[in-house]
Amino acid sequence: MNTINELLAYWDSDEGRPFKGKLIDMVAYEENPGSLSCLCAQGQALHILGGVEPKTLYGMDQENADKLTADLLKISRAHAVLLRNINDSVEGAPSIVLTDPGKVLGDQWSKLLDFWWALDQFTPAQWDAAGAAAGAAAGAAAWAAARAAARAAAGAAAWDAAGAAAWDAAGASSEIQGAALMRERGQAFYFLPFFGFADPEAIPARPETYGIA
Repeated sequence: MNTINELLAYWDSDEGRPFKGKLIDMVAYEENPGSLSCLCAQGQALHILGGVEPKTLYGMDQENADKLTADLLKISRAHAVLLRNINDSVEGAPSIVLTDPGKVLGDQWSKLLDFWWALDQFTPAQWDAAGAAAGAAAGAAAWAAARAAARAAAGAAAWDAAGAAAWDAAGASSEIQGAALMRERGQAFYFLPFFGFADPEAIPARPETYGIA
């Protein structure tokens, strides 16, 4: 097994269903080193495709694992976090996060992936500008409006991946998901402009090589 497609097929089998809750169950690994069932989805990807040894996985912090998984699978950090979140919270295999993300993120999934990829390309100056734009604005009402118009998965993944700008990135993700309903209600985009995007259509497309590991 040395390709992402083979790994996804393995996840979908009863034998290969990933572990939940942490990168590796070290006790289970030591009892049966030949089994991958002690590794979560990220752990299996990092070990099988990235060559990361189990003992290294055991000592790896989650933020670094998210970043390494994103780099390995050529996806955004928020997408890697989503893979982790779905793996840990939903019964069955998390392969759908990579093979059919619309079933998790809704009909605006592609624009969400564009936004998350764009965030990964931000320079420190751009993050500073986003923070300055947010300033002391009273965002609670805007967050509630965006959240009410969207599904929860995208905001949660963006929150985990965006560090100090988590609130704003999660809000912008929810605005993308709920854009049609927000426009129908006459609600202006509040969070997206903090990142330099007037609306979802202004977000540049992710590269064609996205997700091609």
